[in-house]
Amino acid sequence: MSISVRRPLTGKRVAVTGGTAGLGLALVRELTARGANVAFIARNPEGVIRVSQEFVTAHGVVGDLAQKAEIHPLALQVLGALCGLDVLINNASDLGPIPLRLLGDTQCEDFERALATNVLGPFRLTKALLGALAAAAREHGRAVVLNVSSDAAVTAYPRWGAYGASKAALRHMTSIWREEQGGSGVQFISADPGDMDTALHAAAVPDADITTLKRPEVAARELADIIEAALPIRRRVKDRVTRLYASSSQLRAGTPK
Repeated sequence: MSISVRRPLTGKRVAVTGGTAGLGLALVRELTARGANVAFIARNPEGVIRVSQEFVTAHGVVGDLAQKAEIHPLALQVLGALCGLDVLINNASDLGPIPLRLLGDTQCEDFERALATNVLGPFRLTKALLGALAAAAREHGRAVVLNVSSDAAVTAYPRWGAYGASKAALRHMTSIWREEQGGSGVQFISADPGDMDTALHAAAVPDADITTLKRPEVAARELADIIEAALPIRRRVKDRVTRLYASSSQLRAGTPK
């Protein structure tokens, strides 16, 4: 007797930025396992090749979201690979200076890089893909933009200034997009996955106890659940949807990811 595998995102077209490591790679794995057609963006060509070989159904795109000139080519490659878009996950992040520094000791170039990656990149890519997302919403009832946030967006941690300020801007920008696009069918969500055992967290807090950190695979499952709840895949029990949306503001631990 064959056992059916639950693949609730079958046919959904999803783009993930920063998809070759950490949470981004875990999202590529989780979303493809749920049946989504995934395109992922990353700067490192070797990493894109490696992940494309591991997930043969995923489409790798090489590019730097912090570079304005690369946004439209990236958007065109994503749309060409997926033939449209239902979900955009802005996950790629930059810490700013490493080691982390007080704001007064932060170089302007480090702050600018964090803003370019964490705020301007998501803004430009979302803007470039907004027409395709709105078209998907008209056809299927809903599309989703999920911006990966951090508790540093709401708590002022010393030495996290570049990262925290940029994530705060991303979080507020998500709220503005939500207000402005409320009638388009494109749902904008900001979600904090919490402290994770990733290279980014290790660079920020090299002496952290990794046993206290969430695995990226766990965070990816939680974010995928939020996406499922937001999309009109099938009618769900109302309290399940409410619970999953509420979790988007609770997926955080005591320090930034």
